[in-house]
Amino acid sequence: MLKSIIVAKAQNNAIGKDNQLLWHLPRDMKHFKQTTMGHHMIVGRKTFESIGKPLPGRELIVVTRNPDYHALGCKTVGSIEEALAWAEQAGETEVLIAGGEQIYRAALSLADKIYLTEVKTTLEGDTFFPELDQNEWVEIQRTAHPADVKHAYPYAFVELTKAPHSQHHS
Repeated sequence: MLKSIIVAKAQNNAIGKDNQLLWHLPRDMKHFKQTTMGHHMIVGRKTFESIGKPLPGRELIVVTRNPDYHALGCKTVGSIEEALAWAEQAGETEVLIAGGEQIYRAALSLADKIYLTEVKTTLEGDTFFPELDQNEWVEIQRTAHPADVKHAYPYAFVELTKAPHSQHHS
């Protein structure tokens, strides 16, 4: 099972503020939907609460330290490892890890791939994506998009894969 991170981040690694995204980029939302559709998605409790509901066509696994927390229509687990095991047992081929900050930090060493939307701006945030080790990740694809009427900032869809020498064996 491929373990992929999906994230949109500003140039200063900011990903959110007050449990909200920092921008409205319709094409990024469409890209997110296409990439995650039909797959299991792992999110933290705060990220789930910012989404507010299960997402059609995707199985949400919510990671929380609170054993009494229940997310309607979603599976709740106590750790990222438990979430990955659940997706694998369900026969998933590619699980998408979709934040927030704590989940990304926990998942980074376990991930095989990153779907990264680089938003070409610096914005104030209270949650950040961890700094990527350039020796650990190789860019395999990049599609740049200019700012336009619907997109306030230029952005790029980037795909990264773990560098061969840093492959973890499980």
